[in-house]
Amino acid sequence: MAAAVSALNAKLRSHPVLNYVTSTHFWGPVSNFGIPIAAIMDTQKDPEIISGKMTAALVVYSATFMRYSMAVTPQNYLLFLCHFLNESAQLTQGYRYLQYWNWGGREKQLEAKQKLEEAGEKIEVGASKITDKASAAFKDAKAKVGK
Repeated sequence: MAAAVSALNAKLRSHPVLNYVTSTHFWGPVSNFGIPIAAIMDTQKDPEIISGKMTAALVVYSATFMRYSMAVTPQNYLLFLCHFLNESAQLTQGYRYLQYWNWGGREKQLEAKQKLEEAGEKIEVGASKITDKASAAFKDAKAKVGK
């Protein structure tokens, strides 16, 4: 049995593509891609939930490992891509954080929300008036038909 496993391993390692796919140079970055995917998905969420400290830590982390991926032998381009995407997403999140908390984005959002609520109230009042008029017209028409 051990000889069969050894022979299978030797066969896999003899093919360059299969050798790469069975290495940590492939599976490390593949498993790490969850971080940039989550960061990219988070760009669609409300900026109020962004943690400035965590975003800063992930920017430093990704920059460090982008450098590391080029320093190892052989260079790991898949790891570089993973951390490049994460760096880009985290910088986007950092900008959104600063825009929301430091550059007036929160106040603009609250102002827009208040205007939307006021517009909704006006629409409700207008709809109520229209409903009342329609109801009165229906009653008039019903009274005229009933005569």
